[in-house]
Amino acid sequence: MTPIQVVGVGLDGAAGLPAAIQQLIYQAVVLAGSDRPLSYFPDHPGQRWPLKGLEARLKAHLETSNPGVVVVLTSGDPLFFGLGRQLLQRLPADAITFHPHLSSVQLAFSRLKLPWQEAALVSAHGRSLDRLESCLKTGADPIAVLTDPTHTPGAIARFIQALDLPTPYQLWVCENLGGPEERIQEFSPTAVLESEIAFSPLTIVVLTRLAAPPVLETLPLFGIPDRYFFSFRDRPGLITKRAVRVLILGELTLQPQQVFWDIGAGTGSVSVEVARLAPASQIWAIEKTAAGSELIRQNARRFATPQINVIQGQAPEALANLPAPDRVFIGGSSGQLPKILDFCHPQLLPGGVIVVALATLENLAEMMQWLAQRPNWQGQFQQVSLSLSVAVGPLTRWTPLNPVTLVRLTRRHL
Repeated sequence: MTPIQVVGVGLDGAAGLPAAIQQLIYQAVVLAGSDRPLSYFPDHPGQRWPLKGLEARLKAHLETSNPGVVVVLTSGDPLFFGLGRQLLQRLPADAITFHPHLSSVQLAFSRLKLPWQEAALVSAHGRSLDRLESCLKTGADPIAVLTDPTHTPGAIARFIQALDLPTPYQLWVCENLGGPEERIQEFSPTAVLESEIAFSPLTIVVLTRLAAPPVLETLPLFGIPDRYFFSFRDRPGLITKRAVRVLILGELTLQPQQVFWDIGAGTGSVSVEVARLAPASQIWAIEKTAAGSELIRQNARRFATPQINVIQGQAPEALANLPAPDRVFIGGSSGQLPKILDFCHPQLLPGGVIVVALATLENLAEMMQWLAQRPNWQGQFQQVSLSLSVAVGPLTRWTPLNPVTLVRLTRRHL
């Protein structure tokens, strides 16, 4: 038997441990841990060591000629965001044996009856929310968050709202799992912030994605929040962001009853905005992927914009039989930007405008070269670098959006 035995304990205390583990605990010469697990064994005859200074005591204990067994009590699984990793970093592994209990995350998913083999696991305990931000922006589902006194359910809800995600999440707040005061409640982020509940410090928050339909009557005339659009499940952040979309709409200088081409339409967010602003227009959304084309159709139905015509195909070939446009937006080109521009500019009606969104320096260089070879065209360039505020516990920080260059192309008046 190794001299250090690390035992995971649940909120049900000694009653939740097998008889063999209870026997091991009572045979130990020392019982170590925080106040809560130590309180489960009030009649233990051995010494009691607190967590403070524990590593030094354990090292000294291992150096004795005939060390007895020290049982270190910890919550749940010691190797899941627990004391186990810290002990292994400072003590020889062959001196330690682990006896895991059910982790709070296991209990949470079991209570919610949710499979969790694909869950994203985030510990906010003494850490920043960067990992959670990454999971939310990539659409992880479900997500389990270990909270702390700073990163409470309310702080997490406020953080989610600040990100303005493409699809919303609901929160399952799971408190005191396995104990007599266990409680599980379901909330929207808004409901958490509006509640006056004092949540337990022993809380897991499980986040699951929703696809809540928008209420059309309450939407703004333009600048629809990203979260209302259907988006790619594996890449929910792949959408023209609201702040950038508003700038694009301004650069297009739309008029009623125009023909609009949306090339590389993605989720169709720009087409939807144009259809709502100019409902009598003819709108053609060109998208090369089947998944993207279906998303555009779904968003057209969601926002009651049936005038959006979806063309699945690669530009410029997919543009061949379309009516001549008044306005063109190029949001994606798949390496075909010069060819797409070559096709579009002779088709563009008098007074027409082409707006291009460029995400890479290589595309920008192609754009500059194309313009340099066409003196009868002029381009206005906008470098857009935006940051949005995000709550971090009681504080606020900036989180940047990917920079984008917007180019507005028009014919020169000679």
